[in-house]
Amino acid sequence: MPVSPSAARRRAAGLLQWLGLPGVVLLAALLCDLAIVAKASIDSLGTPGIDLLLLPGILGLSACALWARTQPVTAAWTAAVVLVAGTVLIRANAVSAYTTLLPNITFAETVAGLEIVYFCVRAASSGMAFATTAALVTATLVAVAGRDGAMTFRDMLPAFAGGLILLVLVVVPALQYRRGDGGARSALATLLRKQWLLVGVLALTLFFDTYSSAAAGWGGSLVLLTTAAAAVTVVFALRKPFAGALALAAVLALCAISVAMLSRALPFNDIGGFPMTAVVSGMMVSAFLVRHVQPGRAVGAIALLSTVVGLGAVVNVYPHVDLLQSMAVGAVLLLGISVAIGLYLRARDSERTQAVEAAVSEAQTAERMALARELHDVVAHHVTGIVVQAQAARMLAERDPRVVVDALGQIEHAGTDALAAMRRLVRSMRGDAPAGSSEFSEQATTDLDADLRRLVDAGNHGVATELDLDLPPDLPQEVARSALRIVQESLTNVGKHAAGATRARVSVRAVGTGEPELHIRVSDDGDPGAQGASAIPGGYGLVGMRERVDLLRGRLAAGPGPDGGWLVEAWLPLAGDEAGDKTQ
Repeated sequence: MPVSPSAARRRAAGLLQWLGLPGVVLLAALLCDLAIVAKASIDSLGTPGIDLLLLPGILGLSACALWARTQPVTAAWTAAVVLVAGTVLIRANAVSAYTTLLPNITFAETVAGLEIVYFCVRAASSGMAFATTAALVTATLVAVAGRDGAMTFRDMLPAFAGGLILLVLVVVPALQYRRGDGGARSALATLLRKQWLLVGVLALTLFFDTYSSAAAGWGGSLVLLTTAAAAVTVVFALRKPFAGALALAAVLALCAISVAMLSRALPFNDIGGFPMTAVVSGMMVSAFLVRHVQPGRAVGAIALLSTVVGLGAVVNVYPHVDLLQSMAVGAVLLLGISVAIGLYLRARDSERTQAVEAAVSEAQTAERMALARELHDVVAHHVTGIVVQAQAARMLAERDPRVVVDALGQIEHAGTDALAAMRRLVRSMRGDAPAGSSEFSEQATTDLDADLRRLVDAGNHGVATELDLDLPPDLPQEVARSALRIVQESLTNVGKHAAGATRARVSVRAVGTGEPELHIRVSDDGDPGAQGASAIPGGYGLVGMRERVDLLRGRLAAGPGPDGGWLVEAWLPLAGDEAGDKTQ
């Protein structure tokens, strides 16, 4: 049965979401290894196809890295065995293992090993994390020395230094996360998590450039350093495209100079004298400029980048003048693709902004309609009491005139309550039920305590919930209904968006004495990053809550809680403008 394009996109998006940022980087390293091994297996050096024996170790270690997310210790020991077994297979068949960040260790094996160490240090006990890390380091040293029989101790010194640096770069953030300092995602981490495709493409090109730089020995490190700086500049340009473009122009100039200082025989000459990552970075930043920056400034920044790239190409490809014309055509084509992508994304941003504004306006209108229905119920309740009191006073006036005085006082009190409720709620037209409403908001009673307990006992949000109530005796109905709606919408969001939440807590109590307020607090123990990304879900419930709270002259706060999870707090005034209404 054929799969529809939309279903295929959903499956692909689900797979990439499951992989996450570590998985995307690992996938980029794996693709790079496959391309290098496939090319080596059909070249004229050695036995055809012999290089494919590198794949079992590469694929096995990559699988262990994915397994380490759930079983880090078991996956780490399995990875050590796989690494040693792959080394035995390579040595027994005299396969040449190419060198990348570490001698005789491929990109995917390096990335997989680092990710396994990260997951072990982050999740395992201290002793077990140390033991598994030591086992992986030992297996890596065995692979470095065992895959090349001519490897000497002096040759292994760079492996010691490079491996130590990589190990520190992984263990330090894992320890911070272990202590709880990394629990709340930083702005940079959130940005990288959302831009997984960009990070994956940059990682893939960096792996290829690392392999190409190895041909120049230690001198290639300078080129690789400027290449890595170009990739970092792209991440910076996500937030500040114009400043990022200026920084990238400087980095590209340094990159061109470093390539010229080495040798014109480097493979970078095939693409205009620049590494692949530098070319891709220039395309990405150009697209960012077209998408986010005003046309005048975008044109100036793109012209600067084009000038730097053109001068760098002339300097590094000058002996091959016949190539300059074809390179110029290719550069114009790549620039045209970047501008076209930027224009497309700019148009989509405009459409999305209009759609969001329309949806927010619709959510606000829907909430006002709900308030109008509640206004009808509250006012009808008070007016009915006024009518009953007036009828009773008229019937009893002839028998006992003093009853009229008491009735007039009750009528005045009921009328004042009705006016206060009307002024505290929005004047609007009656309409259909707003998105996100349910039987609890549409069939609310006059007892907020019972309504909240019924809402929690129903458990429609799917998360065990603790309830803490301390309600005042004379709670205004408009405040009670708004409190019920805020709790209902918050619990709905917990069920929909709080990834990994196992428990929620609802607290509704009166606070303050001079100006009393009803304090509503709904928290959960889920993933604040996942909840924060969907703070305004498809139904725009948070927009509706904020609209309701603003109309009641209250305050609303929503965001990651101090103890983790997501926290929604609201303060609704209990006194309102009643004093002012009486004086009027």
